[in-house]
Amino acid sequence: MEGSCARCILKIHQDGEYFFLRVWLKRVNNMEILRVDNLCKVYGEGENAVHALDDVSFTANRGEFISIVGSSGSGKSTLLHMIGGVDRPTSGKVTVGGINVYSQDEEELAIFRRRQVGLIYQFYNLIPNLTVDENIILPCLLDHRRPDNKKLERIVEMTGLSHRRTHFPGELSGGQQQRVSVGRALVNDPMFILADEPTGNLDSKAGREIIELLMAANQREKQTLILITHDEKIALQADRIITISDGRIIRDEVIRL
Repeated sequence: MEGSCARCILKIHQDGEYFFLRVWLKRVNNMEILRVDNLCKVYGEGENAVHALDDVSFTANRGEFISIVGSSGSGKSTLLHMIGGVDRPTSGKVTVGGINVYSQDEEELAIFRRRQVGLIYQFYNLIPNLTVDENIILPCLLDHRRPDNKKLERIVEMTGLSHRRTHFPGELSGGQQQRVSVGRALVNDPMFILADEPTGNLDSKAGREIIELLMAANQREKQTLILITHDEKIALQADRIITISDGRIIRDEVIRL
């Protein structure tokens, strides 16, 4: 069954992208949306080799909120990049909706990143000469798709940016810029929201607002949220906390069911 479904996706993608999406989304309605198996990432060779990830395995369910914690350099960001299709692992497998992410060719991997993953970083990565609206809809434009104006209106309202829509990033506070990046991550209705220290560059009030936005999307849309943080209070709001040390998972605790 797994093989036939994968072939259908590849064939239909060649004939038309709408059907590619329809079949993909059908696959991810199962409870287990993500499986990471024996994931390794090695930079360099020989004596200079650095094992950023060392035999990492875990699963995540649809709509789950997982915090990933650990010291700087422990492999947290590398793991997030592997899940999001940003960087290929040295070995191991990332399976999303029953499909091995890294068995896809570069075109399919780019589609996966654009449509199924919403990435949020500590530094906002906004385009300085684009307005709030233009930054939010950028993933649609890169995907050669017409933005959904109703969806844009909902995002702008949800992020509290209705009065800043024509402003440029340089005219916004740090908290407002991060809200734009959250809106950009949500605009394509991704399966995953992957957030790498999204509050690390913000004051406590702005940080709380960002976490509230992410949790609202997680609960309302059943989008799986995987968030890296050094803030224990934020981590404890998750359903699970995964602790990483030296590229390995040393603890995986369920906080709430």
